Amino acid sequence: MKLKFLALTLIALAFAAAATTASAQLTATANHDHITVDFFYHGSTVSVRGVSDPETDLVIKISSPEGHQTLRQKGKVGGLLWMNVGKLTFEHVPNLYFLHSTKNLTEMLSNEELNKYVLGYSALESHAEVAPVSGASEKNKWFDEFVKMKEASKVYATSSGKISTTAKDGLQEYYVLMDWPYQASPGEYTVSVYAVKGNKVVEQAESKVTVEQVGVVKSLAGMAKQSAAVYGIISIIAALGAGFGVGLIFRKGGGAH
Repeated sequence: MKLKFLALTLIALAFAAAATTASAQLTATANHDHITVDFFYHGSTVSVRGVSDPETDLVIKISSPEGHQTLRQKGKVGGLLWMNVGKLTFEHVPNLYFLHSTKNLTEMLSNEELNKYVLGYSALESHAEVAPVSGASEKNKWFDEFVKMKEASKVYATSSGKISTTAKDGLQEYYVLMDWPYQASPGEYTVSVYAVKGNKVVEQAESKVTVEQVGVVKSLAGMAKQSAAVYGIISIIAALGAGFGVGLIFRKGGGAH
């Protein structure tokens, strides 16, 4: 009898595990997962699509690897001139950070979950280290300035309600389209999609986007790294050549009046 009960228990557990696996529907696919930077590159677009369990909220994050960045501090010297008076270092911050969600983040997730997955600027601030600062208020002030600078460069952005969802065949299809800035440096970027239920992340899927220099751009970038002096001379010659060409155009046109 005991063996029969044990067997039934194991079968029930197996079915429960199978049901849990079957409900894991989250997928993530990025189009333009290989962006090539050539001489005429001015940015691109990237869309992320996939399927999730019905009635789940979603958060989509695209980020570069975390790293070290510097922000110069400006202040008045002698009460008159604005000058660089120091620098701030930011540790554990990505160079690019895009975050899109079906609802406002604070409506979807607890602060504990937001901080765990580094979702939103507040969580990113908690995760980052800023120095030198005298305390939390100064850290908050300079982190806000850092985010403003990144947003102005189009490499940081957040939105809610931008993800479109459609019910189909018992699942939920989602889609979001975003501009990809030319300021995003070459490298590999991670696309993370989080399915949310009951104020918790219940599932996660990932994809990758790679940005790669090609052709003349790649050659010039390699030259700049390996032979800075030669690259500098070529840049000067190119600038002089461009100026000479403009001069010829003005002469042919009779000059400026």
